[in-house]
Amino acid sequence: MDRGEAKDHVEHLAVSTAGPAFVLEPVDAKLLTEIGFLAAYQGDVDRADAIFDALVAVRPGRAYPWVGKTLARFHVGRATEAAAFLERVSSTDEDEAAVLQAWRGMALQLSGHAAQARTLLEQLADGTGPGHLLARSLLGLPEGN
Repeated sequence: MDRGEAKDHVEHLAVSTAGPAFVLEPVDAKLLTEIGFLAAYQGDVDRADAIFDALVAVRPGRAYPWVGKTLARFHVGRATEAAAFLERVSSTDEDEAAVLQAWRGMALQLSGHAAQARTLLEQLADGTGPGHLLARSLLGLPEGN
């Protein structure tokens, strides 16, 4: 899908949300996520936030929109801001919560809070889910327990 097609698709999504209930199809969530990450990698915090905030609303409890918001801030040198909002975000899903905390650990590390980052990541290192594996990797530990 080229940029024009993606823009038309996103505009279609905006128009089709006028009904009483909004269901975001997985393919549409994937497309919005990809566009959000493109904005994040370009350091376009405002556009990334607009997309990821919408994804937070329709996918509550999921980590990936917060990861996108975090990456946007990393690309413009605002890791402290990312660490602050990740501290306030939670998920009832244990794996999603671990992913959020591992990214918070990375944000703390990048913002100069190495001791706090290490403590947080060490607390996560014993699990086996994606967040736990990320924490182990950030600590330089092997993948296995």
